[in-house]
Amino acid sequence: MAKYPHAEIEAKWQKRWAENGLMRCDTSRVDRKFYCLMMFPYPSGELHVGHGRNYIIGDALARFKKMEGYEVLAPMGWDAFGLPAENAAIQRDIHPAKWTRDNIARMKEQFYHWGVVYDWSREVTSCEPEYYRWTQWLFLELYRAGLAYRKAASVNWCPNDRTVLANEQVVDGRCERCGAEIEERHLDQWFFRITDFAEALLDDLGTLPDWPERVVTMQKNWIDKSDGVEIDFAVEGTTRHIRCFTTRPDTIFGATFLVLSPQHPEVERLLAGSKREKELREILGRWNADRLSGKARTEPSKEGAALDARALNPMTRESIPILVAPYVLMEYGTGAIMAVPAHDQRDFEFAQRYQLPIREVIRPASGETALPTSSYAGDGTLVNSGAFDGLVQMEAFARIAADLEKQGKGKLRVHYRLRDWLISRQRYWGAPIPMIHCPQCGIVPVPEEQLPVRLPDDVDFRPRGDGKSPLATSDAFRVVKCPGCGGTAERDSDTMDTFVDSSWYFLRYLTPRDEAQPFSKELCDAWLPVDQYIGGVEHAILHLLYARFIVKCLHSRGHVGFAEPFARLFTQGMVCKNGVKMSKSKGNVVPPDTIITPMGADTMRLYILFCGPPERDTEWNDESVEGCYRFLNRVWRLYESHTGALSTPLAHNVDYASLDDAGRALFRKTHQTIARVVADVNDHFHFNTAISALMELSNAMADYAAAGQPADTPVFRFAFDSLVRLLAPMTPHLSEELWERMGHATSVFAMPLPAADEAYVRDETFDLVIQVNSKIRARETVAATTDAERMKAIALAHPRIQEILEGRAPKRVVVIQNRLVNIVI
Repeated sequence: MAKYPHAEIEAKWQKRWAENGLMRCDTSRVDRKFYCLMMFPYPSGELHVGHGRNYIIGDALARFKKMEGYEVLAPMGWDAFGLPAENAAIQRDIHPAKWTRDNIARMKEQFYHWGVVYDWSREVTSCEPEYYRWTQWLFLELYRAGLAYRKAASVNWCPNDRTVLANEQVVDGRCERCGAEIEERHLDQWFFRITDFAEALLDDLGTLPDWPERVVTMQKNWIDKSDGVEIDFAVEGTTRHIRCFTTRPDTIFGATFLVLSPQHPEVERLLAGSKREKELREILGRWNADRLSGKARTEPSKEGAALDARALNPMTRESIPILVAPYVLMEYGTGAIMAVPAHDQRDFEFAQRYQLPIREVIRPASGETALPTSSYAGDGTLVNSGAFDGLVQMEAFARIAADLEKQGKGKLRVHYRLRDWLISRQRYWGAPIPMIHCPQCGIVPVPEEQLPVRLPDDVDFRPRGDGKSPLATSDAFRVVKCPGCGGTAERDSDTMDTFVDSSWYFLRYLTPRDEAQPFSKELCDAWLPVDQYIGGVEHAILHLLYARFIVKCLHSRGHVGFAEPFARLFTQGMVCKNGVKMSKSKGNVVPPDTIITPMGADTMRLYILFCGPPERDTEWNDESVEGCYRFLNRVWRLYESHTGALSTPLAHNVDYASLDDAGRALFRKTHQTIARVVADVNDHFHFNTAISALMELSNAMADYAAAGQPADTPVFRFAFDSLVRLLAPMTPHLSEELWERMGHATSVFAMPLPAADEAYVRDETFDLVIQVNSKIRARETVAATTDAERMKAIALAHPRIQEILEGRAPKRVVVIQNRLVNIVI
């Protein structure tokens, strides 16, 4: 028998889905809606099968939900601005716009041939003026709210990409995109005040039970809330003080020295005119060189240097030395720490190296002390702490904090690791920042009616490397009239971080052609939060955190009625080959056409869904791909072998009472398969186990037919009808073709999924396991309706058990319903 003609079938149905708008959504139907969203991709070139996992899972889920009766919104667009496209265009000496649009066309073609269908009437592209007009509106809205500001800052500079990076885009001192070592520069930059929402971003993670725990943990760690006290240590001989933030004010009596970050502003004041100024400046210069080169991150220095200054401990009134050391970072806390070497291991090692005092102030309940060999950071009671001796830590925290506040030398504070979002980029390919610099009026926003500020096409877009954007070279772009005074002014020449573009795109899909507003509040409030968001875990901090922040900003301004954008989040695992993630740079990608041409798109789809739990990484296996192809051919042959029986729709329900044993077994197997597939897909998209169940059902059908049972019976037709409908979201081309050949005039996706009857999901009988002292001694086949008392009676009456008991009464009998009886003697 010939193999199924996948090329002919797939071309036919891909064309029909496109013509009929299979996934076109009616957003007025909100009573049973399902917003199924895949993270929109960078249009960076050819997709490989590793990319396919995200989109195929999303497409299968959208089709599944459609068959469950939902009005499904499944849109797609393009995160088209940013460094990847610009760098690729520079390498090829073409304009980023052409490179981007060519890639979009190719990727849409690939989606088409994979059978991945979206509502393309809602397509958005972030590099098009009709989209970034509203990204610029978003900037202005944050500016009006006081959430966008410009300041001179020490920034992360990528020498390879020649632009500034946000803190979140730096990993271990390197650019998270290209891997280059980061340099420090001082530039005027635009920031979004994400720290104003730190508490809400942290607290509201508790409202997201359907997010992966590791993503929630990563965001919590990035925000990193610390409750503590800011304490002022007076600098001797001056009217100044050094402010330290600590989460352990209960240890202040053990604070025997202060350590400042080399970037702390007080360092310069204390150095100026001091006896060791020249020596200390040389040390600081060396540390700074190590920091800028990245050496300080790869080989952290344990050095320190004493300044010619001392401070007063506000509780002990002792004079304590002030040191400077690179292990204290300016971006954490206040850039100055009170060092308590007896109860912090880093401080302990530092104190030992420089022979600084170590004083125990917390003693464990055992009464033993780790000193002088190491520090102790555990619980205990206070010692050597004056009036606070004998207090436990939590009580001491509160009382010492209150005492410091009463003295005017301390205040309870909450600190976050999170820093404001730096959104300026000195690159061409991005949304221009809609601000104007006027010598008379200062910084002035572009009036909304003048949006979009268009990105000019005639600019040399190669990065300059001098801290300025290529847009600064275009007088036609740069020179403009001030909207305030009408005088000559200049546009801001920076562009926005591409994560601004992707922080709100899911709102635009509801009204993508609306020229009057960025989104409809009414529709967004009806359709969001997104019911299911699907994408890679690599976006756990950057995109997901920024999108949550922007939605909270919009919520605070009354633009949307929800505070979280994504109700459920699924992060798929990676597809690996030879033990590593598929990547063009590693030369281990599998081009989709090498599967689609010989075996069809449904084979690729089925393998992607079958290759393992979708949340885990999976290793590509060519033999398993061929196994999926063989399965689809078995389903095709099952139809071809029984064309006469299966070429008309199932006319009536199966009469269970009239079935023989083989028919009843197939009928129950079908209902069990329906229940399992629906449960597995709705439980974290376990398509792999759902497909396994469908393979079992097809085998059961083949066995039924091979045993001489007639294929034209209602039970066989019911089984095949269910098999086709359940396979449809996963292998849509084959299922559509079979459904049509079975005599149906409408698409299989216009049909509901088959429904399982719980009465037939349960087996009629089960194998009762009988144990004695937890060892299996007998088995008995009993009716599924057997209750616990009857199970106990059957077990005790079994001849083998009677032999073992020898007339003795058991100590107790444990019954696990529909599974086993354990007799304890």
